[in-house]
Amino acid sequence: MRPASVFEYTVATGESVLLKEQEVPGGFNAANYESARLWFPAHDGTEVPVSLVYRRDKFHKDSTSPLYVYGYGSYGYPLPLGFSTSRLAMLDRGVVVAYAHIRGGGELGDPWHDAGKMMQKSNTFTDFIEAIEFLLREGYGDPKRVAIEGGSAGGLLMGAVVNLRPELFRAVVSHVPFVDVMNTMLDASLPLTVAEYEEWGNPNEPAAFNYMLSYSPYDNLKPGAYPAMLVKTSLNDSQVMYWEPAKYVAKLRTLKSNDTPLLLHINMDAGHGGASGRYDYLKEIAFDDAFLLRELGVEKV
Repeated sequence: MRPASVFEYTVATGESVLLKEQEVPGGFNAANYESARLWFPAHDGTEVPVSLVYRRDKFHKDSTSPLYVYGYGSYGYPLPLGFSTSRLAMLDRGVVVAYAHIRGGGELGDPWHDAGKMMQKSNTFTDFIEAIEFLLREGYGDPKRVAIEGGSAGGLLMGAVVNLRPELFRAVVSHVPFVDVMNTMLDASLPLTVAEYEEWGNPNEPAAFNYMLSYSPYDNLKPGAYPAMLVKTSLNDSQVMYWEPAKYVAKLRTLKSNDTPLLLHINMDAGHGGASGRYDYLKEIAFDDAFLLRELGVEKV
């Protein structure tokens, strides 16, 4: 785990010299952190990768650490892995940070995408749940302190897995979540809908309709206890309209039986990618981290 760096490499001698490294204020030392790539067998035997990072002096593989897992798993998009200063706030407080490279993404090429889209979309959701169960079995996290996060199609992932296993999670952050799958995909007048048939299926076909209905987060909410949730959206989002997460939260408020926080935050200026200004972007990250750290019971450094 190192900041972005530029090296001068001499081919003839094999000598490598560091010329420049991204500055990280606050006394950052790369030697304090450990990263790893793990693999686990999914329910059908498929080997699924998970990347994780933690601070060496604050982690013990004894199922006591708070665990944060990020997921996406759609459109053949591989999660980019690289150094992030914004993750240090959690790592320095002892949180294990993991990225689940679930089917539907592009980490293992087109077949990986194909295995998690359309009529095989459920693999995305079960892979994510099984990734967390694997990490907990291996001692990387406290079963009572698991936080998850995803945005857009990753927000659909958040809604689907919460419906499937609400007791598995302590806290959820869902950005611009695609949660009202049926109403959106049945509205062909929306500019993105028809093109999305290649990812989710055509709901005008009965088999595809029933399959999409089986996992649509909004349509599968039911009475019961839910984890703490922060749902974020933007008024000017052209990809996931703000009313999707708004109606999702409104419905959930009528159904949840426990008193965990259920927060809806609407950015009145931003679009699908959230705040674009440098400092506004950092404020959004700080807001999310504050929510997660409070719910995970993490003390100050």
